[in-house]
Amino acid sequence: MKSQNGFLKFQKVFSMSVIPVSLVVAILVFNLIMGASGNFQGNNSANAPIPGNFLGVIYKGGMIVPIIMTLLLTVIAFSLERFLTINKAGGKGSAVDFVEKIKGSLAKNDISGAVAECDRFEGSIASVSKAALLKYQQLEKDNTMTKEQKLLDITKNIEEATSLELPSLEQNLPILATISSVATMMGLLGTVLGMIRSFAAMANAGAPDSVALSTGISEALINTAFGIGTGALAVVMYNYFTTKIDKLTYSIDEAGYSIVQTFASKH
Repeated sequence: MKSQNGFLKFQKVFSMSVIPVSLVVAILVFNLIMGASGNFQGNNSANAPIPGNFLGVIYKGGMIVPIIMTLLLTVIAFSLERFLTINKAGGKGSAVDFVEKIKGSLAKNDISGAVAECDRFEGSIASVSKAALLKYQQLEKDNTMTKEQKLLDITKNIEEATSLELPSLEQNLPILATISSVATMMGLLGTVLGMIRSFAAMANAGAPDSVALSTGISEALINTAFGIGTGALAVVMYNYFTTKIDKLTYSIDEAGYSIVQTFASKH
């Protein structure tokens, strides 16, 4: 219980700190690495980037770049955190094999064996199944309730255990879903700002300011690509994790259904 509470506390602190830390890292990388004088002609960041220098080209995307970079780092951080958390929730081994072992133990009326399998497998499926099995054992000795009341009690116990597990699995996914839209919009904002700069350069009397024109075009294109790329990554990771959670939920439901049906058939 203490380890579980400690893990939940770590998740909360991690979730609160990711975006501020990502912003600080993005600003430092933008100014100190991408904006280093060696990336530009004449060792001056006000000039055009050295041909082929990718960091200098990105730097010319303007101040929208560190914002999108913050979103990208946030997506990467939350994706790694969700990957580790959901894999841990999946237990040790195959969820399908675990459910089959639970069914086999129940068929032999070996409740203790099923509970031991839950302790071995761990994860969300095992936690819900163990809660239901312990309730199963408790109700077997209870002669004050009808069969229907016992079945309802087991079902309610499974639903409560599941409702406790799902928030932990779905944590931070709404942030990924939000970033998928926000990153694209920030890219479009950078594009608009870049086009404004380009048209301002073209509006000069006489020959257009070629440096300002090229900078504006770079700002427009870089932010578009960066924003769309970040948004696409967020969408992919969100869909990947929701699919894994759906599979876990299905396994939880299957294990719970097996426990309820076994109790119904034996009593």
